[in-house]
Amino acid sequence: MKLQCDVEVINRMLPTFGLKSKGKGTRAMLSIGKHVDKTTQRSNVYLLICTAKDRAGSKYKLKENIEKFFTWFVEEGKATIRLKEPAVDICLSKADANSLKNFLSAARLAHRGSDIDCLPLSTLTPVRARDVEKPKKKLTIISKKDYPLTSNFPYSLEQLQVSYCKLSRVDMRMLSLKALRRLDLSNNHIKKLPATIGDLSCLAELVLHNNHLESFSEALCLSTLQRSLQHLDLSQNRLQLLPAQFCQLRELVNLKLDDNKLLQLPFRIGQFTKMRFLSAAHNQLTLLPGDFRKLSLENLDLFGNPFTQPNPLDHTIQLTFPLTLQEMASRAVLNFRIPYGPHLIPFHLCHELEFAKFCDCGQACLNSYIQTAVSMNLHLVSHTVVLVDDMGGTEAPVQRHFCSLMCYCEFLDGCVQRGMR
Repeated sequence: MKLQCDVEVINRMLPTFGLKSKGKGTRAMLSIGKHVDKTTQRSNVYLLICTAKDRAGSKYKLKENIEKFFTWFVEEGKATIRLKEPAVDICLSKADANSLKNFLSAARLAHRGSDIDCLPLSTLTPVRARDVEKPKKKLTIISKKDYPLTSNFPYSLEQLQVSYCKLSRVDMRMLSLKALRRLDLSNNHIKKLPATIGDLSCLAELVLHNNHLESFSEALCLSTLQRSLQHLDLSQNRLQLLPAQFCQLRELVNLKLDDNKLLQLPFRIGQFTKMRFLSAAHNQLTLLPGDFRKLSLENLDLFGNPFTQPNPLDHTIQLTFPLTLQEMASRAVLNFRIPYGPHLIPFHLCHELEFAKFCDCGQACLNSYIQTAVSMNLHLVSHTVVLVDDMGGTEAPVQRHFCSLMCYCEFLDGCVQRGMR
């Protein structure tokens, strides 16, 4: 039984002499194995701790020699083994949680004096230098021949790039790297993302540039990525639509959607209050959602989209007279900010409320409204704007919704007055 982790051996007698421990662990390889005592010729189970400075290691007897285990933080890869003789605490940290649990179980059995043949013992020999190296934080693989087929990725990785390896799917071994902050799978053949990517609770950057993605699942939008993901690169894929829940990824600062087949941007895009960089060049966008006006960006690139020339007189009227009871009640809930949820009203009504439209007057409208489009100067939402077309334009059509005929008429009156000026 072996375990690679950081170790600090603290002598409990130090305070007696007015001394303190260093308080810092050293990378080590721990082994539990059988050793024959030369003086007594008896075989006992020992714990061997080998470090870079002491590759031969130090041995500690385990049988009936463990005073206590401290395992409050074992899920974080931390634990302490308190020995009776010598009076030391062996503090373990930065270990794989599952491996640590198995190692502690073996140590507990050795302490109880269980049958040696039943224990998963290792040979107590000096370790290689690479076994006690500091945990690897970053790994880059840019060739298929370098891709690991039989060995696992180092569990301590915080940055992983696997490019040009012709991967058709995300390797499940990557999804066990709980410390991962940046995952770059660009330039592969990935068609679909597993929902379990959302279990990478530390993931801040996800790069999927130049793959074969056709969708981005709702499950990912509702996962822990909501709280961690800041940079997302989906450029050069085959995306046509993004789910309505996509805007739940509210920590996004940088979003790249260039060179896809997007027909529209997410309806609630204004929820990206932290976003500062947005690029969606070379897609099939003809119109921007009304929520787009709420963005506050530093850089915006929408070049190469077939935006239509808007005419405020071209409109879609979807008004009912009088308003249905459901429409009136839904508007009241939103306008008066009445709390709601699936525990109070049916789930499908919650869904409708979450994707309500808002009139220029500030009132909500759901299924009864007038829709049109107006031209907006993109400098209103971004400090720097890449030209929309080769003609030097920086304007694009944006949807507008009106909750009543009166609001729409007031809007048209304003357009006429501006035209007269």
